[in-house]
Amino acid sequence: MHRLNAWLRRHPMVVDSAWALLLLLFGLLAAVDNEGPPDEPFNAVRHALGIVVAVVIPGLMVMRRRWPDTITTVGLGLGLAQVLAGVTPNLSSIGYLVFTYTGAAFGRAWVSRLALVASLAAGPLTVAMLMRPQDRDGALRTLFLAGLLTTPFILCWAWGRLTRVRRAYLVELEDRASRLERERDARAKVAVAAERARIARELHDVVAHNVSVMIVQADGAAYVLDNSPAQAKEALSTIASTGRQALVEMRRLLGVLRTADTADEYVPQPGVEELPELLEQVRTAGLPVDFTTAGEVRELPRGLELTVYRIVQEALTNVRKHGGPGARARVSVDFRDLDLEVLIEDDGRGSTGEQLTGGGADGLGHGLIGMRERVGMVSGSLDVGPRPGGGFRIRAVLPLKTAK
Repeated sequence: MHRLNAWLRRHPMVVDSAWALLLLLFGLLAAVDNEGPPDEPFNAVRHALGIVVAVVIPGLMVMRRRWPDTITTVGLGLGLAQVLAGVTPNLSSIGYLVFTYTGAAFGRAWVSRLALVASLAAGPLTVAMLMRPQDRDGALRTLFLAGLLTTPFILCWAWGRLTRVRRAYLVELEDRASRLERERDARAKVAVAAERARIARELHDVVAHNVSVMIVQADGAAYVLDNSPAQAKEALSTIASTGRQALVEMRRLLGVLRTADTADEYVPQPGVEELPELLEQVRTAGLPVDFTTAGEVRELPRGLELTVYRIVQEALTNVRKHGGPGARARVSVDFRDLDLEVLIEDDGRGSTGEQLTGGGADGLGHGLIGMRERVGMVSGSLDVGPRPGGGFRIRAVLPLKTAK
């Protein structure tokens, strides 16, 4: 039954044809049987016109959905001609109700107004045609009959308008659903792109920092392997611990990509509390680093803590890459009332083209770009450039209230 209803909705002309065929049958029977008084003038002509009207109305009904404006106009004109010709209405006149509905539901604005005017005039015109001269003195009876015959036309017109409003509402709902679906897809694409960028930043920070430490230690071990096996052994131990830390960092990153059921197996992302461990690792790799804090140390949002950690990590990685032999670094974290200032300075070779772009031997240039993206995500500011007197400085100011 559901399939049949769906098929009929897709082929409304079939339904119209079935109703038109039924109306044609009963309309012809009524028109043939209604011959009228034989002595009345032009009776035969009116009888023939009644048969024609009984045939034409069902034909118009079949095509009403394809050309609603034309069919409604022709149908209403046919009704006016029937009244003027004095052809007595019969069962086929039900088609005029269908034309009124069609004009109100599917026609243009002027066709709908024409159908309304015709609906208001249908009752009085029909009463004027059918009422005998000797009965026209009863005004109340005339008004009652006119109103009674007008009511079905007005109801059909109102039904058509309701159908038009409902159809427009459904179209609006479909458009809104389609628009929301497109917006959802667009938001999903933006979210995917943002997540890919975040993962790329995390991978860069983890790999660039830990691998650079391992490379420095490996070069040092190879250099002193023959002359100082103890130092080489210590360097190899540092490489092993750094590699294990890199694995931990990678597991942390992979943890956020897994489901909520397995995400609890991984430790949280690093924050400000892990900075001493990071600095100790950097010192072990051969870069002297001083660390100071100012203000009241307090708990920060996890996203802000990760931003601070990654900024310091990337800045110290750049110092190892570009600072040159004998370079020293200083890290300062200042907890203020409204914001947090992170300052990383070094006294190395100074700014180079690679440092300014965050590049290096890999040529990717993602270091400082990742910093700017992280700072921008918490509505902060980042200043990067040469340090007066030589070296390089990175200063990030992160608003605390915005980050919360």
